[in-house]
Amino acid sequence: MRGRAVGVGLVLAALAVATAVDHALDGAHLVVGLGLAACLAVIARAQGLSAADLGLDRPSWPAGLRLGAAAAALVAAAYALAVLVAPLREAVPGGEGHLGPGVVWTVLVVVPLGTVLPEELAFRGMLLALLGRRGDPRTATVVSSALFGLWHVQASLGGGMANATIAAAVGGDAAGITLRVLATVLFTSLAGVVLCWLRLRSGSLLAPALAHWTVNGLGVIVALIA
Repeated sequence: MRGRAVGVGLVLAALAVATAVDHALDGAHLVVGLGLAACLAVIARAQGLSAADLGLDRPSWPAGLRLGAAAAALVAAAYALAVLVAPLREAVPGGEGHLGPGVVWTVLVVVPLGTVLPEELAFRGMLLALLGRRGDPRTATVVSSALFGLWHVQASLGGGMANATIAAAVGGDAAGITLRVLATVLFTSLAGVVLCWLRLRSGSLLAPALAHWTVNGLGVIVALIA
């Protein structure tokens, strides 16, 4: 029990430090994300977590790719609906209106390596494995997903398509900001449950990673073309 608690504490500490550094250094998200992933790999090794524990073992890849691709297709269909249906499209804040090199770099490099890799390794890899040691996978899913929701508190206070959409609905005063934070934490916690299910169902971290990448990456594109 003590070893598990230490492992969870180390993961949370690494996440907290990464959040502080990312907030302090503008434009360092990719470097911070890769650094966080490296730190998590060291912690996983120290905790004795295997590739299978983390959902990274080679035999699990085919199932992870299949389920991840199916989840990504559902996400893509939902985004397509948001773009094609006028009322939904009007609810999506507009962006630059074109897909330049910066957008390609963000979608293909920054999002998968700076966001998806460390977050999936932390929440659906290490925390799910550590919390599930000699315990109930459902409890591990709930706790990991709640922590994933809380991880997005800082993000809910910044910019972005989702924040702009919520702010337009609830306002930008103190009450509106509080509602925005609560809505973000609730939504990302529920998303965490789905991502945990993908991880446990497929046995692979690739499944939630593909779904996560699709949500974030396509979200960047939809914000531009909506």
